[in-house]
Amino acid sequence: MMTAENSAQNSFIVLQIGRRRFALPADAVVELSAPVRLHAFPHTSPAVIGVIVRRGRIVPVYDAARLLAGRPFSSHRFYVVAHRRIGQATELGALPVSGECELASGEMQPAAGDAPSYVRGALPVGEESVPVLDFDALVHACGPAEDETAGAEASS
Repeated sequence: MMTAENSAQNSFIVLQIGRRRFALPADAVVELSAPVRLHAFPHTSPAVIGVIVRRGRIVPVYDAARLLAGRPFSSHRFYVVAHRRIGQATELGALPVSGECELASGEMQPAAGDAPSYVRGALPVGEESVPVLDFDALVHACGPAEDETAGAEASS
């Protein structure tokens, strides 16, 4: 029997970044936002490309395209705004999305043994196996290399 809890656990937002498709658990996604003005400012967070303002809140936008699509892209159709855990707290974060988004249901399969740490599993969508992203791990994977370099420079 399908319960509301099972339904939420088996629902995913499939989105396109570059030419590849990825999924996020639907219960983590707050909204799909039309492109709004990206506010860029000087900062030291290599993963953040700027912020957007959504419903009166400042939401950091993370540059996942480099990691997921192999290169940054300048145009996008939407922002996917999702919850992110930091310790015991949650905050909103956004990813630029370059193509269509859709709601899909199904059982997430385990991630392949060689999958990056930010891939939780795979979702069968038609004939395709779509990687399911762990948003927190993805954000962390977008920036640590530059953070470590900056720390090494500061200590020399």
